[in-house]
Amino acid sequence: MSGKTMGDGGIAIVGAGLVGIGWAIVFARAGLTVRVHDRDADRLTAVPDLMRRSLDDLHDAGLIDDPDAVIARVSCHADLGDAAGDVDYIQESVLERVEVKRELYERLDTVLADHTIVGSSSSGIPASAFTEGLGIAPRCLVAHPVNPPYLARIVEVVPAPWTLPETVEAVHALMHRVDQHPIRVNRELEGFVLNRLQGALLREAWALYDEGYCSLADLDATVSEGLGLRWSFMGPFETIDLNAPGGIADYAERLGGLYLSVARDRTDPQPWSADLIKRVEAERRQTLPAQDLGARGAWRDRRLMALAAHRRTQDV
Repeated sequence: MSGKTMGDGGIAIVGAGLVGIGWAIVFARAGLTVRVHDRDADRLTAVPDLMRRSLDDLHDAGLIDDPDAVIARVSCHADLGDAAGDVDYIQESVLERVEVKRELYERLDTVLADHTIVGSSSSGIPASAFTEGLGIAPRCLVAHPVNPPYLARIVEVVPAPWTLPETVEAVHALMHRVDQHPIRVNRELEGFVLNRLQGALLREAWALYDEGYCSLADLDATVSEGLGLRWSFMGPFETIDLNAPGGIADYAERLGGLYLSVARDRTDPQPWSADLIKRVEAERRQTLPAQDLGARGAWRDRRLMALAAHRRTQDV
């Protein structure tokens, strides 16, 4: 890729589900040519319409100028080689199962150009689980987004043990180029960083509900009307740094003992039982009937768009 910038040679999206379509928007919005591939012909056919809905909402929120120009940069390809054979970068977003990913990467190993890099949208499976022994393995890593990636900018860049340093650097630079916010996870771990942080909160939330301390609505409100307000523009370390007169060391002195005691109270984590899941499901369906899940998801995306538009006006 001498003399070119990563991405100039095109991007391929493999897997046209919600995450894959979200990634197509990310790259096409940034002016790059995008080829989308999926084995499911019906899913591939639906890509333009699904993109159009999101792009129209983005336009209405003032986040893009020309939905038609974005869609014009995207093409759909039934053949994997046609989609991925000579592009600079592939964002893999297939089913979160090792055997599905391994089968795909074995196919990619036979069709990719020597310079092509592959990032996986894997939420928790490390790249080493599906790339070991392949010729393309040094050019593979995890690039895990938050859904939808065109609104939530964070991307976890996680190398396998054999991923080349220049691969990591190239993906990090590409994510900056397309206005994502990459973070470097220095080595593999189950769940990566984002889902380990989310998992700690979820474990406590399920436990507090199971033990009868709070309703689901009140637990959700504790985050949406409390913790989440600060977390929408600062992380946990900056939050506590500003929550004690003397900063983070002062906070640790004041409250470190409390958090240690709370942590020791959860020394025997248990799986979410079938009965607990049934009770949580029943309470959620009283609040949001199953037939309204799609509409509420669209509402969530519009709220995220409004927040993204607001953040553009702020110094963050």
